[in-house]
Amino acid sequence: MDILIEELEGSLWVAALKDGRLEGLEVDPVAEEVRWGSIYWAKVKTINKALDAAFLDLDGENAGILYNNDTRWVDDEGRIIKGGEEAIGKRLKAGDMIAVQAKSAYTPKVDDEYSSEEHKTPQMSMDITLPGRYLIFCATMDCNRISQRIRDKALRQQLKSMLESMADVEGCILRAAAADTQSDVLIREGKILRGAWEDIQTYFTGDDAALIALGPDAIQRTLSDQAAQQIESIEIVTMDHFHQVEDWCAVFAPDLVTKIEPVELSNASEDFALFHERDIIGQIEELFQSYVLLPCGGNLIIQSTAALTAIDVNKGGCRDSHLGINIQAAQEIARQIRLRNAGGIVIVDFLKSQNKKDQGQLIAALEEAINEDPCTVQIHGLTALGLMEMTRKRRTPPLDERAGIFFT
Repeated sequence: MDILIEELEGSLWVAALKDGRLEGLEVDPVAEEVRWGSIYWAKVKTINKALDAAFLDLDGENAGILYNNDTRWVDDEGRIIKGGEEAIGKRLKAGDMIAVQAKSAYTPKVDDEYSSEEHKTPQMSMDITLPGRYLIFCATMDCNRISQRIRDKALRQQLKSMLESMADVEGCILRAAAADTQSDVLIREGKILRGAWEDIQTYFTGDDAALIALGPDAIQRTLSDQAAQQIESIEIVTMDHFHQVEDWCAVFAPDLVTKIEPVELSNASEDFALFHERDIIGQIEELFQSYVLLPCGGNLIIQSTAALTAIDVNKGGCRDSHLGINIQAAQEIARQIRLRNAGGIVIVDFLKSQNKKDQGQLIAALEEAINEDPCTVQIHGLTALGLMEMTRKRRTPPLDERAGIFFT
């Protein structure tokens, strides 16, 4: 796996390549005002009884919304209680100060006379987490557990045995990448994350809303997401990014420090110079098209709407069996929704099969393919009309909203 780090007009781009093929792409727009994972000392502005939610002042400029289910409280016995059993107005009132974390990002739209984008208030949560390379520290959890995204029983059993060696660390979720990691590395990371949380808590004072800690940027998200992969190189053009990566790796991934490579290009000042050098611009451009060609000759048609993402699998000129085409399509669909950062409902119209055994093999192939996704993807099965239902809980807005201006 090779990691490429670029900057274009202030926006940060990070690509992950496996044998020259694009497998990951993260973008931080320069105009982004609320980053996913950022932590705020926020002030309650109003309580909305109809929504059972509180509107928050995050930093004096940006607003957020906190739904009741995302509140957390400590009961008389010191246990963390999830909100929802009683109205949020019973717990919060205007003027209260609370610590929250952004569950979604927010980049303001530039409206003109031809378009008008709906303003979307970023969602907040009192369930604060700090991601590392192998662990996720949960401030509201007093024990360790395994990520719910890990479905493989053998892997879960392996990780379960590792939990027993982490008595010195509490409140951490083990990621799949932790499976091949020594316990002392996990304990070290757990202590680093807890120490970071203790430092952050010291800023939860006063009556002024403020940003306390930025969420992970595109570089940090990519390095964390690819922790299970063998990273061969991290290629960087600018020295600012070099030092940024070096600092993160020194804390969370000392083994990657020697993999950081400053790249000298004769045309370094040109747009996407490194991406052009590695010949991946074409692969990125394809992510903004609805048509995707499969290796077998079949194809996918991907259409996104405000409500869902619809994907149609077509045989084209392929002479393979329906099952063979569907399995190849499932692998590419998992990659496409990951790279395009599709979210919410995903409906797939695979080639029809009356064979229950073939359907089972297709679902198994799809489940294996989505394991590569850092976001939570759930397969809900086939509808009465034979459509595959899936949901994907993304962290940031879709790729076309964050980067479409450069390719459309």
